[in-house]
Amino acid sequence: MDSIQKSEYWSKALEHIKLWARLNSPWAIHFNSGSCNGCDIEILATLTPRYDVERFGIKLQGSPRHADVLICTGPVTRQARDRLRRVYDQMPDPKFVIAVGSCAISGGVFDGCYNVVGHIDQVIPVDVYVPGCPPRPEAIIDGVVKLLGKVQQEANA
Repeated sequence: MDSIQKSEYWSKALEHIKLWARLNSPWAIHFNSGSCNGCDIEILATLTPRYDVERFGIKLQGSPRHADVLICTGPVTRQARDRLRRVYDQMPDPKFVIAVGSCAISGGVFDGCYNVVGHIDQVIPVDVYVPGCPPRPEAIIDGVVKLLGKVQQEANA
């Protein structure tokens, strides 16, 4: 093998390892853009021993610079719009977004309020939607699984 073939081989091997790590251990960050906190409680319930998503490698991060997945709840308020955009921009590529709850998907009960700009996909692109008010932890876990399936499908294409 010449040096170009070796370089291509190692590049493909590294991409394969990165995809494997991304699928088997997604690191997430949670952002509440102005909700009633019902969805936030359900997201935290997925981390409790009853559901224990950490056994699947899903880890909640404190910094967007270390996260692969942004889990958003609530409608986007005027005050949170720029912060949401900044958090999304700070995440390394490839980055994925999950909108959790009716408010994040459509504005929910806060739709039309004076301080609400809209829903999450009006500010940043969303990959997976998890409906409910609030959605059960099983639905949130299913949303993460669907996101991982979508990532694997895109990688295989």
